[in-house]
Amino acid sequence: MAATVSLPNGMTVACLQKYEVPLINMEIESYFAGGLRVQPGDTVFDVGANIGLFSLAAYAHCAGNLRLYAFEPVRPIFEVLDANVRRNASGPQFQLFNFGLSDRAGSVPFAYYPRAPVLSTAYADEAADLQVMESVVLNNLIHLEVAPLPLRCLRWVPEPLRVPLVRHGLERALQAETVICELRTLSQIVAEHAIERIDLLKIDVEKAELDVLRGIAAADWRKIRQLAVELHDVGDRLSTIRALLRDHGMTEVALEQPPTLKHSNIYTLFALRR
Repeated sequence: MAATVSLPNGMTVACLQKYEVPLINMEIESYFAGGLRVQPGDTVFDVGANIGLFSLAAYAHCAGNLRLYAFEPVRPIFEVLDANVRRNASGPQFQLFNFGLSDRAGSVPFAYYPRAPVLSTAYADEAADLQVMESVVLNNLIHLEVAPLPLRCLRWVPEPLRVPLVRHGLERALQAETVICELRTLSQIVAEHAIERIDLLKIDVEKAELDVLRGIAAADWRKIRQLAVELHDVGDRLSTIRALLRDHGMTEVALEQPPTLKHSNIYTLFALRR
């Protein structure tokens, strides 16, 4: 059952896990501090929208005047996204889709983590997902008052003992459920909705970022003005994405590591059309 949380901007949002809200908000703040610019009248694609916090932040930055296309393939998460947009920003300019974007259309199994929904992914890797959550807990979560009490108690545990305790707890908590999700390509959406420009393309899809980018037809790249992509640097992915962006006329502006993911292999790359 979804809980509710009040955001610093006064909005009230539903969530599946309260502790995720301040962590996601920290990432969003780093996005806009990193140079993202949206203004009234812009068209924004939120790929991997989760419960909608980035979409609502863009809505606030544009004073409610933007065209938003938000994509979330996991049904329980999408239902919370839909409730949050209806509560805070509903309108004909907001279009929500209960499917993800990839390099081809189809249906694929996702690992859905009820206790850590933000990690849900089509590329389940138990060891890697555990490592990410371990980093989040040790760097951030034990210091948040909204964290579950056992985690908050770890702040008083001697540091050498924290890691094994966190790992043991997460191994029990991070149990995935398999759900089947629909995928389409970004260019299919561009064609179906006659989209002439995308002022900001934000991608946060838990190891599927390269698939999303490969689902953009050559003719559609020139419509993208600005891009922010969270990437998992495995298998030389950072170099591959950098080359793909250069080939399509986009210039890297910054490469940053979200404050919640220090000491991980996860980064956020910002790019602009040159």
